[in-house]
Amino acid sequence: MAASSSVTSPLCTWLVAACMSVDFEKEHSPFPKSSLFQSSKRLCRWARKRSLVSRCNRVPGADSPRGLISAFCGSSIQGLMNSCLAFEPCEEYYSSKGLSSSLAFFGENGFSLFGSNTGRITRKQRRMNRAAHAGKAMAVAVQPSKEVSTKKKPLTKQRRVVVTGMGVVTPIGHDPDVFYNNLLEGVSGISEIEAFDCSQFPTRIAGEIKSFSTDGWVAPKLSKRADKFMLYMLTAGKKALADGGISEEVMNELDKARCGVLIGSAMGGMKVFNDAIEALRISYKKMNPFCVPFATTNMGSAMLAMDLGWMGPNYSISTACATSNFCILNAANHIIRGEADMMLCGGSDAVIIPIGLGGFVACRALSQRNDDPTKASRPWDINRDGFVMGEGAGVLLFEELEHAKKRGAHIYAEFLGGSFTCDAYHMTEPHPNGRGTVLCIEKALAQSGVSREDVNYVNAHATSTQAGDLKEYQALIRCFGQNPYLRVNSTKSMIGHLLGAAGAVEAVATVQAIRTGWVHPNVNLENPEEGVELALGNCGQWVKAQSSNITSEKLVHEVWAV
Repeated sequence: MAASSSVTSPLCTWLVAACMSVDFEKEHSPFPKSSLFQSSKRLCRWARKRSLVSRCNRVPGADSPRGLISAFCGSSIQGLMNSCLAFEPCEEYYSSKGLSSSLAFFGENGFSLFGSNTGRITRKQRRMNRAAHAGKAMAVAVQPSKEVSTKKKPLTKQRRVVVTGMGVVTPIGHDPDVFYNNLLEGVSGISEIEAFDCSQFPTRIAGEIKSFSTDGWVAPKLSKRADKFMLYMLTAGKKALADGGISEEVMNELDKARCGVLIGSAMGGMKVFNDAIEALRISYKKMNPFCVPFATTNMGSAMLAMDLGWMGPNYSISTACATSNFCILNAANHIIRGEADMMLCGGSDAVIIPIGLGGFVACRALSQRNDDPTKASRPWDINRDGFVMGEGAGVLLFEELEHAKKRGAHIYAEFLGGSFTCDAYHMTEPHPNGRGTVLCIEKALAQSGVSREDVNYVNAHATSTQAGDLKEYQALIRCFGQNPYLRVNSTKSMIGHLLGAAGAVEAVATVQAIRTGWVHPNVNLENPEEGVELALGNCGQWVKAQSSNITSEKLVHEVWAV
């Protein structure tokens, strides 16, 4: 409705919900006439209880009010779809007694909100108005202020996402090739913790990074201030760019508004925050002024984007062990939806500090095989006694296929699809029948268009816990049990559980399996849990993947089971 002449500025006004005019219904309504009339009484009752807000204005020099119509057709939502179209009231409505009583609600000039002299419509007037229009559809309509376009977007072919760069920081290597060669050799990165005195803890081992340098990757000043999770992330991210051939010259040619960063962390800057708490015991003046921003999980992505000048999607996701997987899938979706052409995605964590170790010890989740660290992480083995903490980062450079081809990028693999589900069962324990994992796998296969028979390798979550390993294995059997070519392994058997970085580092391992045609062994799988077949566990042996099934053109689907 338009404002009255007494109102000098545009106002938000209340509209009475009404049906479209009888004339319009006759010509255009897709619904039977009877259904429209039958629902009119219900609509009238509903209209008295509810109203809609519409912004309206008056065009200078124009005699007729202009604004938007709010229309409802029957009990259907179809009316809402047509709510921006112009409908003229029917002649019968203009000539009816209800016109004056209806306009009385809005004021003498069609609108009254503040300072109106028009009184409220009485209950008797409402009853008379209903009687006058029994079985008819009313309309309150004005002309639109401008032509509303309803053009549909043209159908476009779905954009494809490929991996063109990788970067890692892990206990067994800071280069994707070194990292994967060590995995193929069965090299373990699990050892005694050296970063602090942990002699009083029942667990004194972890997948700790012994030597790490940010030289050439991170500014010295930032290296002294930032938490290690951020330093790992920045380094791995820039290494992924270098691996993807993003030189300074190429960087200058990129549309940075279409380049984003989505790298998460499960725990964030725990050491920076813990140090701030210790400083606060003395005085707030001793606290690091960067302790709050450097502790947040999104600050790594933000700092990397600031360094690169990338202005596309930038945030982080923190979902514990599934952090990297969520970041990877969401990054791919940004490209598929056309919101970005290039995305850095993955995860990073560094929690091998007293509070991190103590927290997981309190949960009774860690292995206590301190005398033989390299044998501590043993997924699916009957003698497993908990997981081993690890630290590091993994980052992948995702790129739209045509964008990558245009710049001549080397393509490692193609991302085909993924899925999100929730067990909705327990904070840490998997659902007894594995329905969450099975649902996730089935939805991922459906979205990617990959059949179960085409999957010949799964890099499993398999953390070396009593409940988790077996339930995940049973879920995999339910989905892929009839596939004799399937190979399953766990990267955590050699590097431990990298928490928020686990999914990304293991994604790099999967891409390397595609590139090389070799899948790495499960170390320490000496006595498989009852029901775990040796063939699926590979029994600690190398298995040469069939070249016909692993090519750079068709991605062997990895199921990131979390």
